[in-house]
Amino acid sequence: MSQPIYILGGAQTDFARNWAREDLQIYDMFAEALRSGIHNAGIEPSEIDVGHVGNFVGDLFAGQGLIGGFFGQLYPELASLPTSRHEAACASGSIAILSAMRDIEAGHYNVACVLGLELMRNVNGQTGAEYLGAARWIGHEADNADFPWPHMFDRITREYDKRYGINSEHLNTIAEINFCNAKQNPYAQSREWHFPEGCFSNNDKLNPVIDGAVRKMDCGQITDGAACIILASKSAAKDYAARNGLSLADIPRIKGWGHHSAPILLETKLQLSADQPLLFPHAKATLDDARQRAGFKALTDLDGMETHDCFTVTEYMAIDHSGLTAPGESWKAIEEGRIAKDGSFPINASGGLIGLGHPVGATGVRMVLDCANQVSGQAGGCQIADAENMITFNVGGSTTTCVSFVVGVGS
Repeated sequence: MSQPIYILGGAQTDFARNWAREDLQIYDMFAEALRSGIHNAGIEPSEIDVGHVGNFVGDLFAGQGLIGGFFGQLYPELASLPTSRHEAACASGSIAILSAMRDIEAGHYNVACVLGLELMRNVNGQTGAEYLGAARWIGHEADNADFPWPHMFDRITREYDKRYGINSEHLNTIAEINFCNAKQNPYAQSREWHFPEGCFSNNDKLNPVIDGAVRKMDCGQITDGAACIILASKSAAKDYAARNGLSLADIPRIKGWGHHSAPILLETKLQLSADQPLLFPHAKATLDDARQRAGFKALTDLDGMETHDCFTVTEYMAIDHSGLTAPGESWKAIEEGRIAKDGSFPINASGGLIGLGHPVGATGVRMVLDCANQVSGQAGGCQIADAENMITFNVGGSTTTCVSFVVGVGS
């Protein structure tokens, strides 16, 4: 990378909350995340030079657009702050981070606030599914499905099965690991849920089919929530370190990034990869770019990953596409216990989208925040031992947009 981007701090809301039931609005969520993020970073609001918002469909769920105007609504000192909102479905937060990085790298600003959020639990499940379906190609795929995304990721599961074979027991294990990890996360939506024996199986009563090969426990959550991070240039981070008695090397920073997109139609993606080793070569390129820009030769030179698991097969895909295993052999990392929190390469120590929750616009920001907490030893019960460098993998749509960041400390 041309210059490192430092992460001064940040915060997330409690993903178990239902804001509509509390008679609160999307502004209240934004305000709580921003206040908490600024407090955690130990800066004054006036130090923020630019604001970036990640949000997918606030216009539909909340009837609210122009969310960047909330910065100045909350803090008078930010009344003329330049802001923008970014949309890339479930990768909206990561695109907001990339945009903030570009502002800093270009020398336009020194300190940027990135805030991702989504209010989703204020409508019934069917309406929510319709709103979230906006990330597919309307009129061309999943139009007759009651729940478009389980339908689409069942198609990905079937393609995995066709090319390599896939065992549902391995997908069930991913779900069980992520829900177990979430028990240690005080912000997780599922932290107080109880799971009857046998629910992580193909028992149709305890783990009912949603669509094809996709069962209830395979699915990420519908979640209300927000996450905020404060990014800084090297010069701003030096000043911050000096006044806080810190070493610059101990402040988490974004060491590398990757970003690729693909045709929106899932079938086009699968056709393009028909004669290639992996289902989604652009996803592999995204992860490889982030790792290589950060100066790491192999994935296992890193200490763990926060990855997209909107469905268990998405995490299954991330395992082989990241290079942790050969193509089609993700099952080996699962069976060998490598992806468990105490394994050699923990994945989703936070609980991921399945256990922690998935407020769509917040997810990419939340992943980077969790990685920053990991490498600074601030991850609490989710802490990976001796973590110094972590990687994220955030997906929008049926991998239409893929973004990855390497977050680390030290040299």
